[in-house]
Amino acid sequence: MNILFIHQNFPGQFVHLAPALAARGHKVLAMADIANKRDQKVETFYYRSPVKDRLKGLGATFADVTACGEMVAGACSQLLERTRFVPDVIVGHNGWGEMLFLREIWPEARIVNYAELVYRTRGLDADFDLEFQSPTLKTRIATRARAAHILQSMLDADAAISPTEWQAATFSSPLREKITVIHDGVDTAEVRPDPNAQLRLPDGKVLRAGDEVLSFVNRNLEPYRGYHIFMRALPEVMAARPQAQVVIVGGDGQSYGRPPDKGTWRQRFLDEVADRIDPDRVHFLGRVPRAQFLSLMQLTRVHAYLTYPFVLSWSMIEAMSAGALVIGSRTGPVEEVIRDGENGRLVDFFDVPGWSKALIRALSDPQAGEGLRAAARATVLDRYDLQSHCLPNQIALVEGLAR
Repeated sequence: MNILFIHQNFPGQFVHLAPALAARGHKVLAMADIANKRDQKVETFYYRSPVKDRLKGLGATFADVTACGEMVAGACSQLLERTRFVPDVIVGHNGWGEMLFLREIWPEARIVNYAELVYRTRGLDADFDLEFQSPTLKTRIATRARAAHILQSMLDADAAISPTEWQAATFSSPLREKITVIHDGVDTAEVRPDPNAQLRLPDGKVLRAGDEVLSFVNRNLEPYRGYHIFMRALPEVMAARPQAQVVIVGGDGQSYGRPPDKGTWRQRFLDEVADRIDPDRVHFLGRVPRAQFLSLMQLTRVHAYLTYPFVLSWSMIEAMSAGALVIGSRTGPVEEVIRDGENGRLVDFFDVPGWSKALIRALSDPQAGEGLRAAARATVLDRYDLQSHCLPNQIALVEGLAR
């Protein structure tokens, strides 16, 4: 078969699927944004992303994503002219407009959308945190408008993949009926417990498995992932646990939601609690190489994960695979994976005193968490293991469509 992957940040969610299909004898190509400098395992072609923010107001997002779709269609047309490559299946993320116009190039191809989430005005992220959001008619209309290209792309798709049931459920019928829930998968042979794990901090201190370590990880430190709640819980935790070391991983950029009025979210909420925490025991590492992240998950005593009702982070399931005791926010995407008292702990997202209490309890009695750690690992092996479950199901979906 001929298979084309389209993703501006390729390989993205297809890091395992694309090379696995190539290894099975299929001709696999990829299309990505020319700004993407990642080393690729399959032959990759590039499109030039259009200038964004050319318009303001309600149609700005749609203008940007359709311009992106146009550039992708142009690049695919050139690919067809130069190589005569005709894909049997096209697999791509529908979040940036890349999938909008592919039928004009290859009308007979089977199209698979990676359906990560569709925006809604109520019950998801848009009206969740009123400290930073002010739902009005204007903002609700803007949220609805942001969903237009995703829904349009889904109408054209023959099938779709969502990583979790909760994310798939953001799509209403009949689009939901196109979606197969298959997680991206965790390589549990790589992400596994290691009693000898250690991590050297920038100040030279070395943390080891068994040390009293509290971890918090996100791509960027921002309210969507509960950074503000975590920081507000820290003063009580650090007062009660004078030996605890707090390790925070994440950049100062913006992944989701609005940017701060000035500075960074990291500094804003650090300043809010700075006079009530010990700065020598709070370690901001920024973004770290994958090996360091895995070591941290293997040695941490407690890992805190919070999120709005939004896309679930890979890092939470990888933390569970590494044998970490995860305390998560009681929000839909987390509750699908973590069952309170069975394979982790849950705390209401906004309950700062509750977070402090739960973190203190878990830090003070590591033996009590051993059963939860083992159950967390078992959950990943049973439902999210890459080789035994997720990757075979992804391959079967793609190959089955072509047949």
